[in-house]
Amino acid sequence: MSIISALIPSRRRPSAATPAMRGLVEAMRYELIPLKSLDQAVADLPPGAPVSVTCSPAKGIATTQELSLQLKAKGHDVVPHFAARLVEGPEHAARLAAWVREHGIREVFIIGGDAEVPPHYHYALPFMEDFLAAKPGCSTVGFGAYPDGHATIASGDLSDAIHAKERLIRSHGMEPLASTQMCFDAAAIRSWLRAERARGFGAPINLGLPGVVDRTRLMTMGMRLGIGQSMRYLSKNKASVTRMFAPGGFDPTRLLAELADDAAELGIRGIHSFTFNSTADTRQWASAIMEEAGR
Repeated sequence: MSIISALIPSRRRPSAATPAMRGLVEAMRYELIPLKSLDQAVADLPPGAPVSVTCSPAKGIATTQELSLQLKAKGHDVVPHFAARLVEGPEHAARLAAWVREHGIREVFIIGGDAEVPPHYHYALPFMEDFLAAKPGCSTVGFGAYPDGHATIASGDLSDAIHAKERLIRSHGMEPLASTQMCFDAAAIRSWLRAERARGFGAPINLGLPGVVDRTRLMTMGMRLGIGQSMRYLSKNKASVTRMFAPGGFDPTRLLAELADDAAELGIRGIHSFTFNSTADTRQWASAIMEEAGR
């Protein structure tokens, strides 16, 4: 029995891991959420792991900055998230750019965010414009992409936005890196990405995949995130949540296997792993993929 077969129930067992799957897993980034479970999640990370730190209305940008510096001090390759709807205005954007520059942070991830009453920016692009104009000194700027659409933004507007962000980032001499939000339909991801490539979208992609997460952790995380945020997430991602709450928890292997062979053609560079702070199980899964695929 393979390592992956031992980890995954037989009814959900994928075919053996391939070198293409291994290549994407090797470039995996662990997303962490600033909650009480964070200390254990950090302890369970591989040494020197690429780590992404989310930014929520409940905790704010300052918490993301603090945790990012702590992870950087531990030797991790940290990517802080900045939510535009939490930024107070151009002066705040300039302070964030100065902070990135001061601490030698090489990559940031910019999103719109979920704050219901933003003090200044309603969308990511205007904030990104002010942030980059303040010369943060990073080399890569990441942003979200939505193969499955968005609950409140039209598909055409989403498409226009990712093209505008790519142009803006390249105009500042930096590399764009798009990360897909959770989508469990490989055909939809492939179709969406081919359509955007045909329109001239050239940014590399990190494939957004949930880590290995059990139902108990998902319920606990939902309670800690607060009922308001949990309900908004559920309303936007009903299909995703249904699959993640399947008996035995969610395993990302099958979706990865369905897309890995097309990764080079589609410009998929690696994985953005939504771990829900379940880094130990996700790390074990990643190790199993790499071992089974061979070195």
